[in-house]
Amino acid sequence: MRNRAAIVGWAHTPFGKLEEPDVEALMARVSAAALEHAGVEAKDVDAVTVGVYNNGFSKQGFEASLVALGVPGLAHTPSTRFENACATGSAALYGALDFIESGRGRIALVVGAEKMTAVPTARTGEILLTASYQKEEAEVDGGFAGIFGRIAQTYFQKYGDQSEALARIAAKNHRNGVDNPFAQMRKDLGFDFCNTVSEKNPLVAGPLRRTDCSLISDGAAALVLADAETAASLSRAVGFRARQQANDILPLSRRDPTAFDGARLAWDKAKAEAGVGLDDLRFVETHDCFTVAELIEYEAMGLAAPGQGFRVVRDGITQADGRLPVNRSGGLKAKGHPIGATGVSMHAIAAMQLCGEAGAMQLSDARLGAVFNMGGAAVASYVSILERVK
Repeated sequence: MRNRAAIVGWAHTPFGKLEEPDVEALMARVSAAALEHAGVEAKDVDAVTVGVYNNGFSKQGFEASLVALGVPGLAHTPSTRFENACATGSAALYGALDFIESGRGRIALVVGAEKMTAVPTARTGEILLTASYQKEEAEVDGGFAGIFGRIAQTYFQKYGDQSEALARIAAKNHRNGVDNPFAQMRKDLGFDFCNTVSEKNPLVAGPLRRTDCSLISDGAAALVLADAETAASLSRAVGFRARQQANDILPLSRRDPTAFDGARLAWDKAKAEAGVGLDDLRFVETHDCFTVAELIEYEAMGLAAPGQGFRVVRDGITQADGRLPVNRSGGLKAKGHPIGATGVSMHAIAAMQLCGEAGAMQLSDARLGAVFNMGGAAVASYVSILERVK
């Protein structure tokens, strides 16, 4: 049986257009704060893992070396950068978990960050499109929104126009974002606004409106992990009842883009490992880079049969007061989506819920929750099932 690691502390910047000039400054803002929250000193950290996508957002590479500039006590601590598209943060987290659970160390610091607003919007679209299959998808209009616009079109052709369901998802997540102090957009837009194409809510790609698309964001989040023995001596500990990664083929032309088979596999394996069903979960933080992604993820996690995801949001199941609240944080849709920070942020938000430290976002009786973070168009899928162990 492996030596299970736990989350023992965290830190989180607001997401949005931030004053920090680069990822170095963003990482500095959360690294020391996370160690302080955990009650851990830099000298006790055995490894640092860093999640930054970059790919053109900055000329500065080698981001793993930058953490020690903000926390000099980490100057000689092994530090490694991870990248896995929009699941970069979860890749860094799982790398740190592997480090501890293999017995190589007792404490690890995970830092995820991205500075996206320093380049022009058109350039941002080009950079994000590098997470698609360039041989076939490089010329898609609208960047990654264009990729998910195609997915939405295919889904609509197969199952009927689901624009209303997408608007309900957007409205839900924007309402939830009002309660999140870290969220980039803390405004309840309402269903009618999200469901209507207008000058303020134009079509962006295919059937996707502006309110169906996540935001361009700066931000950082950090987690401190510890092995079970060390975690027992600290103030709090959130354990991983299960964690699974599954991949799918990169080109959309070689799979059913509406099925998210890799995500379904990751969910099935995680639920089996944890010995739980969806009814046992109190909440899910899921990867709503676009509202159509959340819709299909309902089906991948098993909340609905293929093509029936609309029923989940129509019936209020995933509302804050529903049977299984999804994205109580506002999700990527309202919170923002700084690529490298997202997976770390999702796990930090989940840990806040489980420890009763989520403030206005707090759900009652939050004992077991899950995170789904994906890279690309459901290519790299990560599912964590989390519970408070101290």
